[in-house]
Amino acid sequence: MVHNLQRQTTFDLNDVLSFWFPDNGHWTAPQTHMAFWDERMQGGMDATILARFADLTLAAATGKLDDWADTPRGRLALLIALDQFPRSLWRDTPAAFAQDIKATLLAEEGLRNGDFDGLAPWEQTFFLIAISHCEGPDHLERMHRHRATVARIVAKLPAAIAPMGDKLRDQHERVTGIIDRFGRHPHRNAVLGRASTQAEADYIVTGDFPHLRKVTQPS
Repeated sequence: MVHNLQRQTTFDLNDVLSFWFPDNGHWTAPQTHMAFWDERMQGGMDATILARFADLTLAAATGKLDDWADTPRGRLALLIALDQFPRSLWRDTPAAFAQDIKATLLAEEGLRNGDFDGLAPWEQTFFLIAISHCEGPDHLERMHRHRATVARIVAKLPAAIAPMGDKLRDQHERVTGIIDRFGRHPHRNAVLGRASTQAEADYIVTGDFPHLRKVTQPS
């Protein structure tokens, strides 16, 4: 017997925002802010994304939520659905990276039209992350250009977590260095079926990839 699974067809951008950006005061202390980042960057949200947001992620990837970009917070929610959720839902498959161009265009437009400006700095950082994720011939130029975006984000950090701005600068420079060396993210090569150069193979063996770094408290 074939069972038809009913898929969700209506979605609320506030569900994405309240999940990804909880109003729990994480920004009031370095320890809680580090936990916020580690949970998102180290796969701690995977199970919930698979359970609650699989249909939403597919809807975003197929253009059904594009109208969310009509407002600043809608744009932020769509950016999370395009850039972050696929990396959990389709981890270790090419689909994890398939929305990177669209997410970057969304982030760049938000920087130009002012949607970025009124967001909290930890929300703004996901614009920068999407831009850093997206491979392409202008990748290195983007990384250099958005050093100014890093500075804007760091300037908005609350005093309690202001020292963590150095971590954001360091992360951006690490990614810039990798793109300068290789022109792409070599850790994706196996998933995307790409041959690695010897230099890339040597780098991959180290396992020292920016997206796997745990956030540590500034000294």
